[in-house]
Amino acid sequence: MQAQEINLEEYFIRDEPYYEPVGNEIVVFEAAYSNGLPVLLKGPTGCGKTRFMEHMAWKLERPLITVSCHDDLTASDLVGRFLVKDGETVWVDGPLARAVRAGAICYLDEVVEARKDTTVVIHPLADDRRALPMEKIGHLLEAGPEFCLAMSYNPGYQSVLKDLKQSTRQRFIALEFDYPDAGLEARIIEKEAGMDTQMADLLVKFAGMTRNLKGNGLDEGASTRLLVHAGKLMATGVDPMSACRSSVAQALTDDPEMLIAVNELSASLF
Repeated sequence: MQAQEINLEEYFIRDEPYYEPVGNEIVVFEAAYSNGLPVLLKGPTGCGKTRFMEHMAWKLERPLITVSCHDDLTASDLVGRFLVKDGETVWVDGPLARAVRAGAICYLDEVVEARKDTTVVIHPLADDRRALPMEKIGHLLEAGPEFCLAMSYNPGYQSVLKDLKQSTRQRFIALEFDYPDAGLEARIIEKEAGMDTQMADLLVKFAGMTRNLKGNGLDEGASTRLLVHAGKLMATGVDPMSACRSSVAQALTDDPEMLIAVNELSASLF
């Protein structure tokens, strides 16, 4: 048996990702990192959690290994498995083991989407042990000081069956994210989409209207990400109504009546 070597260069973020802090999240994350504490990011979809992680990986000069969690994610997907290659049995590290070995940041995105028996594998890494049991090869992989475990989830969107267990969440330092205030959100859209201030302000007003419909026909209101998408279309010549319809309304709902309602909201502004 031989181990497969992985090149981690592709996981380093060389250019500074654009990120506007909304509170003291950068200071808290840096303090957690320096103390070897895992971090949990809580907040709605599209509010900047992933961009924040990219920014922190760049700032700390550590590789960032991201895992998009889903229903079929197994412990082997995270830790590793044996594969046969060219007639030889090769052990291939999963992303979590790879991050521990390299002293990287491992980011489990939307962790509650993974199977509950899968998330248990992170427990020894998220407490004082800071170790990853690799049962298939009989090895305990200890994390160095540069390794960081982070994960995210949207507490307002998950069902009771997909909530995060207390035995997991109480191991983490939690950072709560939300959409920025109107002025900051407009500045982000203006910067990210390359559009003028007036139109960015209107998009933020439109977003506020859709967010007021959360729980009244919509599961979620327009995220900052969707507003940036609409802004990019508008900045390249798409008329505002069409941009909002394609980037926001159709992304939020398939219900015919709610589509009409959201499109009417954008028509009142644009």
